[in-house]
Amino acid sequence: MKTTINNKLGVITVALLLSGLVPSTMMAQDKVEASVGADLVSGYIWRGQNLGGVSVQPSLGISYKGLSLGAWGSVGIKSKDAKEFDLTLGYSIGGFSVSITDYWFDKGTNFKTGDDMDPAKYFHYGAYSTSHVFEAQVGYDFGPLAVNWYTNFAGNDGVKINDKGEAKRAYSSYLALSAPFKLGGLDWTVDLGIVPWETNFYNGYTSGFCVSDISLGASKDIKITESFSLPAFAKVSVNPRTEGAYFVFGLSF
Repeated sequence: MKTTINNKLGVITVALLLSGLVPSTMMAQDKVEASVGADLVSGYIWRGQNLGGVSVQPSLGISYKGLSLGAWGSVGIKSKDAKEFDLTLGYSIGGFSVSITDYWFDKGTNFKTGDDMDPAKYFHYGAYSTSHVFEAQVGYDFGPLAVNWYTNFAGNDGVKINDKGEAKRAYSSYLALSAPFKLGGLDWTVDLGIVPWETNFYNGYTSGFCVSDISLGASKDIKITESFSLPAFAKVSVNPRTEGAYFVFGLSF
């Protein structure tokens, strides 16, 4: 999960960022490529949800001929903020991409029972007692518009209530639309995020189709020396479902 304008899945191919951002297009390489970096963000906003304050978000990835494997994390400066560790396996060719992400948090809530899971154990994989969430993604980047669909298929997914009043796995899903453009010397992106059906995984509880995120972000390289530039980004997000509004600034290293 990630909130920055830089595409999380461009490095590790969930959410994000979160985010709720789309995977970038990767052309097949003839050699192994690796990357390492980190973002420092003023707030962790993912798919219209506030997941924490000032955070450091490291990333590490490796790719070969369109196949990629990466790790991404988030650590807030406040002790109450959850620590996150994500692993993503993905494949892309041309504008098409697919991936599976394992999200893990060191604290959280069981979406089925409402029980606290703090502290959570990484190697515990019980259906709803785990702090892992497993998500599948499929998408296509048309250039002027990128479309991505995400669905949780295992782990601590959200639930919905059936006709018998029973809590059942919601297969919580998220549709993300992203349109990049250039204006005034900056790279801009407009994002729209939609939760298509009932789940308590997003926004506390979503009874059905709703818009979860409307965002406008811009990025620019800040020249420090003749040979070194520091990428900076800012993003304004609103969540019509929760009536939340956020402004995030970040630096990439």
